[in-house]
Amino acid sequence: MNIDPIAQAHSDRLFAVIQQRIADAGGKIPFADYMQLCLHTPGLGYYSAGSQKFGKHGDYTTAPEISPLFSQTLARHIQDIRQQLSEFNLLEFGAGSGKMAADILLQLERDKALPDHYYIIEASADLQYRQREYLSSTIPNLFEKVIWLDQLPAQFVGVIVANEVCDAMPLHRLHFSQDAWQECHITINNGVLEWVDGPLSNASLKQRTELISQHHDQTEFFAEVNLAAEGWVASLADCLQQGAIFIIDYGHDRASYYHPERSQGTLMCYVQHHGHDNPLILPGLQDITSHVEFTALAEMALSCGLDVEGFQTQADFLLAGGIIELLAAQSSGDVTLDSFSQTTAIKRLTLPSEMGESFKALTLTKGLPELLPRLRLADRRYSL
Repeated sequence: MNIDPIAQAHSDRLFAVIQQRIADAGGKIPFADYMQLCLHTPGLGYYSAGSQKFGKHGDYTTAPEISPLFSQTLARHIQDIRQQLSEFNLLEFGAGSGKMAADILLQLERDKALPDHYYIIEASADLQYRQREYLSSTIPNLFEKVIWLDQLPAQFVGVIVANEVCDAMPLHRLHFSQDAWQECHITINNGVLEWVDGPLSNASLKQRTELISQHHDQTEFFAEVNLAAEGWVASLADCLQQGAIFIIDYGHDRASYYHPERSQGTLMCYVQHHGHDNPLILPGLQDITSHVEFTALAEMALSCGLDVEGFQTQADFLLAGGIIELLAAQSSGDVTLDSFSQTTAIKRLTLPSEMGESFKALTLTKGLPELLPRLRLADRRYSL
């Protein structure tokens, strides 16, 4: 892997910040704090700096980048909600390149179902700039509907969309060994970042360890707990007055997430489309992520007054939304290079060996008088 000198210098500056934080904390910091620094340190973190993140020239490719059919199908699900709302707004978390926002709005325009506003909450100033540039040039006639927010509105009626958001939230990594739970911390030894165990840094983790232990009989294993994602769901429940939340990410129900076959956890890193499991190298230059434990999100949603309306694989969610019909409607019947590429894209989005099974869609609602029939297809709420 070739890292150019400018990028290395950038990483070295972030390393100095991490080193100082570890020193100030007495020699070690929880992995959650380290992940926060790596991803979100202003001007230096992976999501705060100006490198290309998405697409073939970035570090990874998200579903909206693979094909506009993903966002167009999501727009069909959104319209099922729209019909039951007193007013209609959209809010997207972490809008990436802006492509999903553009494709959703274009599909809603074709269907004569545009929202009053399309809000975006984007923590990265750099990505927000890129989104403005992309959307103003791609959908100039709809750009006035797009509004960037710094925080959740106090009250919101409409649909909230979060695609690959929870997996990048700083999480706690736990280690069970010698019949005891400890939390994974990060320290520095002779100028090199290293793992070291320490006490649990959050009281909520103690209760979670008891749940995790129910799924393991091994003498040693690692597990991740994303308390930030659970708190985020609670904040969404607080602001949503009526509408729905679509959370799409790669992950599992609790029993699968903490299955013995995942005894090393699900932590992964991505740089230049190369995946590996060492977050202690290249700080600021690589994405750090983990699979989502959807049971915890569903439990938090229920405790905060939301309804868990559906839990599907991405493949079933897209098929229920009519992705095949959308492709057929756009095809002239001729076999062209474009139709071939779209068919290939659908395979990437839906095949079990690609994104179809590993990605899930969790749908949460509040105040909807009618059920959503599309979410009945291969509904897996029973597994939660």
